Parts: sequence; structure tokens; C-alpha cells
Amino acid sequence: MWAVAFACVISFMGIGLVDPILPALSSELDATPSQVTLLFTSYLVVTAVAMLFTGWVSGRIGAKRTLIVGLILIVVFAAAAGASGSIDQIVGFRAGWGLGNALFIATSLAVIVGAASGGFSGAIVLYEAALGIGIATGPLLGGLLGDISWRGPFFGVAALMLIALVATAVLVEPTPVPKDKPSIVEPIVALKHRSLATTSVTGLLYNWGFFTILGYAPFLMHLTAMQLGFVFFGWGLLVALFAVFGAPLLKTRFGTPRTLYGALLGMAVVSLVIGIWAENRWIVVGAVIVSGIFVGLNNTLVTTAVMSIAPVPRPVASATYGFVRFIGGGLAPFVAGKLVEHFDAHVPFVLGAVVVLVGAIVLSTVRPALDAADREEQQPESAERRAAEDAVHSVPTVEEEAVLAETALLEDRRYGARRS
Repeated sequence: MWAVAFACVISFMGIGLVDPILPALSSELDATPSQVTLLFTSYLVVTAVAMLFTGWVSGRIGAKRTLIVGLILIVVFAAAAGASGSIDQIVGFRAGWGLGNALFIATSLAVIVGAASGGFSGAIVLYEAALGIGIATGPLLGGLLGDISWRGPFFGVAALMLIALVATAVLVEPTPVPKDKPSIVEPIVALKHRSLATTSVTGLLYNWGFFTILGYAPFLMHLTAMQLGFVFFGWGLLVALFAVFGAPLLKTRFGTPRTLYGALLGMAVVSLVIGIWAENRWIVVGAVIVSGIFVGLNNTLVTTAVMSIAPVPRPVASATYGFVRFIGGGLAPFVAGKLVEHFDAHVPFVLGAVVVLVGAIVLSTVRPALDAADREEQQPESAERRAAEDAVHSVPTVEEEAVLAETALLEDRRYGARRS
């Protein structure tokens, strides 16, 4: 479990790793911001599409082998991106990186859920903690190595992923190939379930706002790679803290729906602040860091909501949700770059705020299911106690057995049937 969690940290570093070097890539490789944001688009869109096939692959070669194949692809393509000579090559290699990332992250969640001693909720918190730590340290590593060369972050992740690959190969127990082979179309077919489709669309809309900030805000700050690394390190720390500690506390106090409404509203406000004051670098810096609070809350609670109310097996729900939400995350930075080219820097962030608010409205249509999942989670002991009491009360007393026997005898005589 810990080996996979460590690998998750390194894998999620790849999301924010390139943030501090986006301006450097733009200037040194003579690329426009919208071309540079394709590093997010190719990575996340390929991750999204590949998520549809992860269950099919895992069902045929086993979870451990799927993890290892994914890690190998990440090591190879991260190193290849570092050795590239043009923005087009990097974008292409980031797509291969996204394929490995999909195989790894979808399977890793299932492995952690199966191995964690803290149950399903504990496994989700551990997974989101790995995500938060990876997102926090990724930009810091990117800033440190990016100050030396824009190639440094790519080679750094390749080296760390190689360590994760060895740890996974050595420490993770072999996993048997499932007897029931999952169908390749299961994640798509699962979208017919309204609760899963609705929460997945909420994830897409939220990720649109999230990756608009992550992918384009660095161009508004006019900072060095190291300075950007520290900005996104602060942002990532808040992501980790509120994913691990804030989300469970607020969920217990206010419930999943109300906590998510507040987090989505906060995300929309932060995006709107950046849109209004896009020319003020320090307001942008502050808003980006604060957005980590709402990113952490949303990451944990939306993932938990999907897994709790989806009427399909959790690996299928994870693949379906990952496919839908990463589509939004992949398209948003590129669209932001194009909107800035055609209009100005205010437009993509105002659009992001509107999209996130629409996500809150979409979420409200499945509130009864979320409330029911909360009640079920909060009262597991009561449910078990009631079941035990029902079992006790279902055992007939001696007097009840006599009455039942007499009734059965009368029925036998009445209908001429013999009862055993």
C-alpha cells in the first residue's frame, strides 16, 4: 500500500511539475502560451481516453502488472520529453506520459482501497493525500530543477518514477487475474446511470475551472521558475491539508452536498477574482494559493461521492469518472490560451467561474443520493446493531413454534398438502 502511495505521489507530481517552467518553455522554444498549454491538454486528454481501457487491461494481466506497465511508460516518456528539442515533441511525449499515467492512477486507487486497513474512506483520504503531496512538491521540484534548465523537471520525474517502479515491483504482492473479465465498454455503458453521469459532469466542470487556473495563471504572474515553484508549493500544501483533514471534518459537520456547494462557490469566486484583477500579479498569486483550499475539498469529496453513489463496481466508476473529468481538465488550459489570444486575460477566468457554478447546479440534482450515502456512512454501527437485533427477534420462542406448528397442521388439513 505504501509503495503504491509513494508512486502516486511521484505520478501526481507530473500534474504541477511543468507549471514553473511554462513561461521558460514559451520563451526558450519560441512557443505561444496556447502552444505551451498543450502540455496539459495532450497529457490529460490521453489520460482521460485511456482511463476507459484500464479496467480491461487490468482484468487481463492483473493489477500489479498494470501498475508496472504504467510506471515504465511514465519513466520512458518523461525522459524523452526532457531530451526533446521542440514544443511539438514535448507535447507528443506528454501524451505517452498520459497513457502511462492512466494505467497507473486508475489501478492504484483500486489497489490502495483493497490494501488499506482504514476502510474505503481511509483509502480515499490516503489516495487524496498522495495527490496533494504530489501536486505540492511537483511545482517545487519543477522550480528547483527549472532554474537550472527547463529539461531538469522531466529528467527529475523520470528518476523518481524509476525508484517508484522498483518499489512497486518488489513490495507489492502479486495480484491474481480476475476470473470475470471486464468488458471494454463498461465505463461508457456506466454513464447510463444518472447518479454516476451527473457527478462525473460535475467533476468535468469543476476541473475546467481548476485547470484554467493551473494551466494559465503562471503566465500572469511574471515570476521566475523558482518563484513560481514556491507559489504552487503553497497552493499544493493547502490542497493536501484540506483534502486529508479539512474535507472529512467539514463533511461530518455539514454533509457532502453543502460542503461541496461551498467549495464550488469558493472556487468560482477565486477564478472570478483572477479574471477581474488579471493584471495585478500579487492578487493573482494570492488567489492561486487560496484556490488550493477548494481544490483539496473538491478532489476528496467529489471522488468519494462518485464512489459512494455509483451503482457499478468501483473500478468501473473510477474509470468512468476519470474519463469525464480529465476531458475538462485537458481542454481548459488550451481554450484559455486561445481566449487570451482572441480577447484578453480576463475572459478565461470569468468563464471558469461560470462553468464551476454550473457544476454546483448540476450537483444539486443528485443531492438526495448524496444525503443517503452520508447517512449510510455515518450509521454503519447502528445498521449492524439493527441487523443483529432483527436476527435475534427472528428466532421464534417455544410458544411461537407451537403456534406455527398448529397453524401449519391446520393448513395441511385444509389444503391436503404435506409440509416439511
